[in-house]
Amino acid sequence: MDISVIVPLFNERESLPELCSRITKACEANGLSFEILMVDDGSTDGSWECIRELSQGDSRIGGVRFRRNYGKSAALYCGFERAKGDVVITMDADLQDSPEEIPGLYRMIKDDGYDLVSGWKRHRKDNALTKNLPSKLYNATARRITGIKLHDMNCGLKAYRNEVVKNIEVYGEMHRYIPYLAKNAGFTKIGEKEVHHEKRKYGKSKFGMDRFINGFLDLQSLWFLSTFGKKPMHFFGYSGLFMFLVGFVITVWIIIQKLVLQAHGLKFRAVTDQPLFYLALLAVVLGVMLFLAGLIGEMIARSAPERNHYNIKEEI
Repeated sequence: MDISVIVPLFNERESLPELCSRITKACEANGLSFEILMVDDGSTDGSWECIRELSQGDSRIGGVRFRRNYGKSAALYCGFERAKGDVVITMDADLQDSPEEIPGLYRMIKDDGYDLVSGWKRHRKDNALTKNLPSKLYNATARRITGIKLHDMNCGLKAYRNEVVKNIEVYGEMHRYIPYLAKNAGFTKIGEKEVHHEKRKYGKSKFGMDRFINGFLDLQSLWFLSTFGKKPMHFFGYSGLFMFLVGFVITVWIIIQKLVLQAHGLKFRAVTDQPLFYLALLAVVLGVMLFLAGLIGEMIARSAPERNHYNIKEEI
């Protein structure tokens, strides 16, 4: 099979017939074999009944239904598990992603050798104040932290080599950073394709402004885990050692200063009367605690079942 199209959705009943029709036309016009897998993330508007009707009319359409709303990452994870196509395409169900882009994305994976291709909605049809500006700030931050030069990392329209989706784990709200997850798994040939963006035709957006704040926090978590996940002592140990040394040096300096002044018969302050002394003690205590946190983290990392899990590309 050439393509698996994964469509995570939540209350998008009105758009599903047109979406499936356009995906089918785009793939058939280019001679591509395909499957459409729609993951209903706990919809309450009858989306599942619509998926059932569509699947009865076309065996290439399938679906998965959650008992409740788990989020887009969970929907993509289940879709990735079931994808059989050589190339996996993900797209939103709101018809803002154009299905006519699928053949172009497929060719970039198969012919140009990319591991992952992300869509770039250069000319967005969203509100400039609530969507465009925050999106630009978010993507600028993501580019700087991840080192991946994508203009629109959170674009729902993406293409993957099948091997990529089988070797990454999408959880929480990490669907925003799948390119970064792929990069950390060793799939470094990541490209970008400018795609057409359409106005929402039915319903309303399910995302609010809080996704940008949550997205930034998720990015920090992902960066920390990818950098220090298997070596926590490198972060906590160095931080703790630094703070301990700073506190220790200040404490010694205060005591020596007091002894020198006392020996020369000069006026001096008692060590315990100086606020700096207590700040130094605090630094020493925090340093020890950070060091111990790193040690505990190292013990947990060494006992983790995936500590020696590596993605092997080839073997002879």
